[in-house]
Amino acid sequence: MILDAVRFDQAIASFDALNSQDPSVENGEGKTYPKELLYSERMSAMLKRYAPDASEALQLAARCQHIQRWKIARTSYPMTKAGYYQWRTELKSFHADIARQVLVEAGYDTTTVERVCALVMKALPTADTEAQILEDVVVLVFLESYLEQFVVSHADYDAAKFTDILNKTLRKTSPKARSAAQTMITLPAGLRPLVVTLLMEFDKP
Repeated sequence: MILDAVRFDQAIASFDALNSQDPSVENGEGKTYPKELLYSERMSAMLKRYAPDASEALQLAARCQHIQRWKIARTSYPMTKAGYYQWRTELKSFHADIARQVLVEAGYDTTTVERVCALVMKALPTADTEAQILEDVVVLVFLESYLEQFVVSHADYDAAKFTDILNKTLRKTSPKARSAAQTMITLPAGLRPLVVTLLMEFDKP
């Protein structure tokens, strides 16, 4: 439930204005969008499909997951596993700092602001229901909208490496999300058999 629609709309508009500055563009739904704006809209749309009763804090967190992500390039860090994790850690703090500024300016209370930031930073345990829902939504968006292009852009990966990456991604999801991946979203046709096979392995007795 949205307690103050004006405040909520202001925050969403601010997030979108910032993501509209992304110099990279991507096609989606028959239009061209700034890349991170399209991602944020897909996150909100997926959250509405997957958890239509999501709290205001969770809706805000979904919208600003990757806010201005392009400002911290992966190439700014060593191209190693350790460098990758350094980059991801820096991004989480960066996204949360921007979210905090936007939400304070919109008039949100400290409790809500810090809740959104904790969700964005993935600083909550997976036992936290909203943290798990957000993780589920991230994976569902990836599967439906980005998996196919990920495969194309990593054509150098052999089947074993790709399967391992996909397994690690799916491992983050809840049983509900694994079911949704098979029934609620549209998986790439050529990859659906593999994804479904891997999903079914997680839920074997």
